[in-house]
Amino acid sequence: MFAALLRHARPPSPLAGRLARQSLLFALGEGTFMTGSAVFFTQIVGLSAAQVGLGLTLAGVASFLAALPMGKLVDRFGPKKMWAVSATGQAAMFAVWPFITDFRGYVLMAVGMEVIGALGGAAHGAYTIDVLPSDERVKSRAYMYSALNVGFTLGSLIGGVALAFHSNQILHAIPWFTAAVFLVNAAAISQLPRASHDERTPEERKVKVPGPGPLRNVGWLLTTFFGGVFWTNQVLLNIVIPLWLVEETDAPRVLLAFLFGTNTVMCIFLPMAAARGVEDVPTALKAVRISSSFFVVSCLITLATHDTVGWTTIALVWLGHVTVTGAELYLSAASWAFEAELMDPRQRGAYQGAAELSSTLGRVWAPALYTFLAMNWGASGWLVIAGIIVVATVAIHPSTRMARRFLEQHVPADVLAQARASAPDPEDGLAAGPPSFIGTDEPATHPRG
Repeated sequence: MFAALLRHARPPSPLAGRLARQSLLFALGEGTFMTGSAVFFTQIVGLSAAQVGLGLTLAGVASFLAALPMGKLVDRFGPKKMWAVSATGQAAMFAVWPFITDFRGYVLMAVGMEVIGALGGAAHGAYTIDVLPSDERVKSRAYMYSALNVGFTLGSLIGGVALAFHSNQILHAIPWFTAAVFLVNAAAISQLPRASHDERTPEERKVKVPGPGPLRNVGWLLTTFFGGVFWTNQVLLNIVIPLWLVEETDAPRVLLAFLFGTNTVMCIFLPMAAARGVEDVPTALKAVRISSSFFVVSCLITLATHDTVGWTTIALVWLGHVTVTGAELYLSAASWAFEAELMDPRQRGAYQGAAELSSTLGRVWAPALYTFLAMNWGASGWLVIAGIIVVATVAIHPSTRMARRFLEQHVPADVLAQARASAPDPEDGLAAGPPSFIGTDEPATHPRG
């Protein structure tokens, strides 16, 4: 078993190791701030809970509207440069947080953070797919996802220790700690090898990619919409199952800590296992089917806990959490493969922005609906939730075929072939050669890493 853990700790390639360190840095800074954010906004900025919620909603709307324009910026100027710009911009904004003292300033900062974050998300995904050889993309992303979860865990611990001191001075310092981590992150990004689309000349950047953009690719929009539906597993994980445990079962509330601990451990140690063998659209669809099966089983297990007692309830609630985490892990692997296979290699930034729009529409309704169904309809509600996932699982198969046909009709065959070929190793001092047209970049998925 120790040997297996050592193998898990070893990155698939030196470049994957460097990208994983970046993921850890990002999550360390973000996790530290997020852990103390509620206290910071109410005790330091002086906001009410309603104001905090309203600001986050406005920021979410801004992120939604900015997704496609930010993706186009990535295509225009290159993923590595825009990724570094985003990390530096976020560091600067975190450094300003302690000086915000009113609701207006809070909203402006929250909106600005989300817009800059949208740029970083598109750039990160574009760079990752662009720079990694095709046969390493999914397993490298899985390794980075593990590192991301390690970073969030460490960040939560640091944030928790800071809160334990009950000191406003320490609360003031939390954003500055995050700013420092993001500056280190920006420096780490600047030291990464250049991706193929970073190599274009200013003249090449001015040339418009021929053919339709991602908003014309209905198959891609539907695929990412259904991906958003599948990502509602996070609503089950973080909202519905905890509420169900507290209000509809006899399980002790302290069990929630063990549930989230189980999720964290699984998301650190199992992403590479779930991603094994996922490398193209057919294998990604198989992973989607496995993910959806876990989701449905979680619904069935959890609904049964309404009528159980004692240790049986505890065991079943825990098992429901394990299975919904399994849904998350297999969906992550499938999402990375879809990104690599179903986007125009010359417009990956724009495709990422379009994916953010459609996937948001696929999941934004879930907190309200799932909570209503589970808490008001009971067993019938859980079956409806499971049915939504089954329908999406059936529907994503033709949508991926539509997306692939669109690419084959509108993207030169040699561009698609080169995008699927293994790139030279950037660690040997080479960047992947640009596609036969002048190329652009690649997008990320739901959980950023």
